[in-house]
Amino acid sequence: MDGRRDNGAPKVDGDLLQALAELAAGSPEDHGWSRPTWTRESLAQSLAEQTGVAVSVTTVARMLAGLHARWGMARPTVACPWSKARKQRHLRRLTTVLANLPRGEVAYYEDEVDIHLNPRIGRDWMLRGQQKTVLTPGKNEKRYLAGALATDGSDLVFVQSERKNSDLFGALLDRLRGVHPRARRIHLVLDNYSIHSSRRVAAYVRAHGDLFVLHFLPPYSPEHNLIERAWRELHANVTRNHRCRTMAELMQRVIWYPQREARRLRRRSKVKRLTRTRARAAA
Repeated sequence: MDGRRDNGAPKVDGDLLQALAELAAGSPEDHGWSRPTWTRESLAQSLAEQTGVAVSVTTVARMLAGLHARWGMARPTVACPWSKARKQRHLRRLTTVLANLPRGEVAYYEDEVDIHLNPRIGRDWMLRGQQKTVLTPGKNEKRYLAGALATDGSDLVFVQSERKNSDLFGALLDRLRGVHPRARRIHLVLDNYSIHSSRRVAAYVRAHGDLFVLHFLPPYSPEHNLIERAWRELHANVTRNHRCRTMAELMQRVIWYPQREARRLRRRSKVKRLTRTRARAAA
C-alpha cells in the first residue's frame, strides 16, 4: 500500500553480509585506514568502496547485529619463532603421546596463574549513562597458583605460594605424586617458563627416576595448554572487578573456585566410568 514493492531488490543480501564479515575479521589498516580499530562509519565507507553498495551507519549496525558481531577485547599474542612445519610436527608428536598413554601413566596440562590484590578490570553490564567503579586497595600484593589439569578432564590439582619460583613448581610435583602414588609415569604438558627447567627442578626430576616426563610446548603457544581456559574462568568468576580489601579475603575466594571445579570434574569422570562399565556389562 505504501509503494514499497517498487523499491527494487534489497541492498542487504548474503553477499553484502559476507563482505562486512570479512572486513570486521581484519584490520582497518589493511584497507587504507590509519586507525587500528573499526567504527561503523569506516565499515560503511569501506563496504561501499569494495562492493559499490552504499549503506547507512544504522544499516551497518543492523548488519553487525545480524552477524552476531560483538564489541570485544582483542587478545594479545606473540608469534612463535618456530616455522609452521616444525611447530605442527612437534604438536602432532605430543598429541600422539597423549592419545596412547600406556596403562598406569597419567598426563596433565600445567601452568601458573598470578593473583593480584589490585583487581583486573573487565566488562560488566551497566545502565546507559552510568559507569560502575571498582575500589582498588592501591598497594598491590601478589600470590601464585600452580595447577595441573588432567588431559582427559578428570581432575584439577593445584598448590599456592607467595613466590613464583622453582619451589612452587616442585610443590605441584609433590602434590601430583601424592595424588598418583602408584603411577608408573606422570606426563606434564607445559610452557617454557624458566622455573620449569631450572637446575633445582632438573635435579628433582632426576631424583625420581623416570616418574616425571616434561613435554614442553612450542614457544608462545598458550592456546595448546588447556589449563589456560581454567585460569581464564578463575579470573572471570573471582578476580575480575573483585571488591576484596585484603589478600586473605581474596585468596579464600580464589582457592574455593578451583576446589569446586576439581570436585565437578571428578564427579563427571566418575559418572563416565560408571556409564562405560554398565555399557560393557550390557553388551
